[in-house]
Amino acid sequence: MNECPYSDAKEDLLRRLKKVEGQVKGIQRMIENDKYCVDVLVQVAAVRAAMNKVGTMIFEYHSRGCLKKAIEDVSDKDAAIEDLVTVLTKFIK
Repeated sequence: MNECPYSDAKEDLLRRLKKVEGQVKGIQRMIENDKYCVDVLVQVAAVRAAMNKVGTMIFEYHSRGCLKKAIEDVSDKDAAIEDLVTVLTKFIK
């Protein structure tokens, strides 16, 4: 099995994702119970921020692990950088 660069943080990432899952279920309950729009939006923002944190952590591990290895192994360093730019562009959409 290929080791992912985020393997050391797997437990933290999974804990964060389970928390997000709980937050999303909470938002569903809020909508089912006709809660105030502002309260729902605050929770949506919290979920978005939590997912951004997870994504940022994985992106950092990718940059420090996969990208570093690619730059060391690949003769075309520009291609490795281009891959990073592509990943970042998809992540920030």
